[in-house]
Amino acid sequence: MKKQALTLIIAATLGGIMSSCGNKGQAPQQTSAPEIAVLTVEPSSAAYQNSYPATIKGKTDIDIRPQISGFITKVHVDEGQRVHRGQTLFTIDQVQYQAAVDQAQANVNSAKSAVSTAQITEENKRKLLEKNIISETEWQMAANQLAQAKASLAQAEAALINARKNLAYTIVTAPSDGVVGTIPNREGSLASPSSALTTISDNSEVYAYFSLSEKDLLGLTEGGKSSVDAGVKSMPKVKLELADGTIYPLEGTVATVSGVIDNSTGAASSRALFDNPNGMLRSGNTGQIIIPRNSENVLVIPQKATYEIQDLRYVYTLNDSNITVPTQITVQPYNDGKTYVVTSGLKPGDRIVTEGVGTAVRANMPITPKK
Repeated sequence: MKKQALTLIIAATLGGIMSSCGNKGQAPQQTSAPEIAVLTVEPSSAAYQNSYPATIKGKTDIDIRPQISGFITKVHVDEGQRVHRGQTLFTIDQVQYQAAVDQAQANVNSAKSAVSTAQITEENKRKLLEKNIISETEWQMAANQLAQAKASLAQAEAALINARKNLAYTIVTAPSDGVVGTIPNREGSLASPSSALTTISDNSEVYAYFSLSEKDLLGLTEGGKSSVDAGVKSMPKVKLELADGTIYPLEGTVATVSGVIDNSTGAASSRALFDNPNGMLRSGNTGQIIIPRNSENVLVIPQKATYEIQDLRYVYTLNDSNITVPTQITVQPYNDGKTYVVTSGLKPGDRIVTEGVGTAVRANMPITPKK
């Protein structure tokens, strides 16, 4: 029995050794490549839009300042009222200015009488000189007195014109059509040329002021291929989103872009012009300028398919063996927050990984493409 048991143990041991030797030449079981979503890049169209905070101002905002000082006796308009050019806005106390006109008129009348008297004297002296009754010196003195009287008359007439002008300045009128702004001073307040009585905003057309970044300006020039002016002229019509989220019904055009970039903000001041026939827009309104960006026959990829390394953007493309290959790309600065328009690095027909980028997918990784 002992001999039989020993034989069985030896046989089992030899069987295990032979089994181990038989498995030594077999490869370990391979795991299959993970299924990952893949996109084949093809040309298509892209429609983006960019928004920029904007401040609205009338085409002209004119500060109304009196030409003379005095107390306001009448305010003829109210805040927010639409006025026409030449319409009376304010009346300033006219008493002292009317008195100045009356005084100047009296001085003119007196000077005219003096001229008339001096002229009669000069004519009589001339006749006596012609008859050799008086000397030429005596006549010359009369002629000089006449010239002095005429000069005094000219001064008096100039003073009268100035007094009448000052009297006219007591009626403050609108220099253009527009809407009346804030009126800080009312009847009884002292007005002077140093203080504005109100502002007249001509808002038949309005400007929406906004800022374009340095990157936006480079985009306008297409990388230096054209000038900023040419880029502005080629810009599409823009829209204005109002403070309540509604879109202003009329489209506008970008009128100007400043040639100087503000060092503190890195942006250039720009303005878009909008018609405002109903006066809906007022100076001081705020909103968002919306600039559409439409591109045709471009390569559009999902943003989630990209990743960044040191400010450089990459995607994973697939080679013929379905191995991921890191590929650097460049994209347009404008996007919709979901997709990019690729400007270099990819070509039609390339396959890119669209899921697990930056997490499950790595470089030189075999995958099983799925759509």
